Amino acid sequence: MISPLTALILVLVTGFLLRAPIGFSMIASGVAYLVLKGQDLGMVAEQILNGLYNSYVLLAVPLFILAANIMNAGTVSDRLFDFCAILVGRFRGGLAQVNILVSVVFAGMSGSAIADAAGPGLISIKQMLKRPEYTPGFAGAIVAAAATLGPIIPPSIPLVIYGLVSGASVGALFLGGVLPGVLMAVLLMIAVHIIARQRNMPREDRIPLAEWPAICYRGALPLSIPVVLLTGIYTGAFTPTEAAAVAAFQALVLAGVIYRALTWRSLFNVILESTRASSVITLIIAGSFVMNYAFTAEGVPQMLANWVLSMHFSKIQFLLMVNVLFLALGCVMDISVLLLVFVPILLPVASILHIDLVHFGVMVVLNMMIGLIHPPFGMLLFVINALTGIKIKDMMIEGWLFLLMLLLLLLSITLFPQIVLWLPQSMGYVTN
Repeated sequence: MISPLTALILVLVTGFLLRAPIGFSMIASGVAYLVLKGQDLGMVAEQILNGLYNSYVLLAVPLFILAANIMNAGTVSDRLFDFCAILVGRFRGGLAQVNILVSVVFAGMSGSAIADAAGPGLISIKQMLKRPEYTPGFAGAIVAAAATLGPIIPPSIPLVIYGLVSGASVGALFLGGVLPGVLMAVLLMIAVHIIARQRNMPREDRIPLAEWPAICYRGALPLSIPVVLLTGIYTGAFTPTEAAAVAAFQALVLAGVIYRALTWRSLFNVILESTRASSVITLIIAGSFVMNYAFTAEGVPQMLANWVLSMHFSKIQFLLMVNVLFLALGCVMDISVLLLVFVPILLPVASILHIDLVHFGVMVVLNMMIGLIHPPFGMLLFVINALTGIKIKDMMIEGWLFLLMLLLLLLSITLFPQIVLWLPQSMGYVTN
């Protein structure tokens, strides 16, 4: 007879292979474990309800999703695009440079890579495809790479979920993502500059100085969203969870009242889509509570910790091993599953090796972002393919330099934790 833990893994893998909803597969695997263990099946409901109702920070996830969808439904992306064109449009490969800067700004509002790709990214692709100097593969590749900024620069939905499972301060995690996010943008802009010089890509037309005030005015209100969020969080005016509600309300006022870009029908569709996306994530989180109970009961985290100690791994060796693991899993598995199932198993080892949880969290999330554009199964490549029809093969060919730059940054923050920790520690957060 197979062991309960083996049954859990078999049911989970079977669900993945049958393409069943991930959340249902996770809950079913937990049920299979309890049946073979001879425990009360009511434990499933108990673990889910206790986990959900004791996780106040979890409320931030649907609210940030709602804020991102409202901004995509309104004209926020267009206004940001025009504003960023003033700043970097005159660089060679200007449209690609503008897309990166727009992603930086939009990241400070949404916290979602897919929202970035589907909103500002789609506008950037349409603009680039009007120019013969930008190939479809290049346009799709740079939009996918820039979209990975969304969950690194605060606010960040994956970092909120990581804070839920690790107990690390969400405020410290948000600050920890700032410098890596800025470095991501700089490295991507350098990569675009290298490619643009090789291919003699054009600079954008100079925007007349007389038009600057109007464009800046149009972009000022959207730019106020990340300012309000981060100022409110770090002055103590509201918590990160309350900040998500503020972001959703501010986006609604901008898109619906000031810009009048939302009809009642489009608002209903936004709420419906946000509810659907939030339900998927919540179901995965619910399943993770059951699976984590099984892993803990079987002593899996402790067994892993003992194995690492027996191998005498150093901090760097362990972190490099984690990088390899998540880079491999990130191209085939959902981010939520990685955060909610695999990260809790690794946290005890990180604690034993005295690895800072904020550093570990930002590193892991950056890993997962690279997985979103890593061939052959990077989710962002499929999203852009579905939205634009650009071939995944073309994006993979054009995107190798962007991927290399992000891997370089990942190695840097692995070897030099202060890239992540300097800002939280400077702001007074105790991250250890």
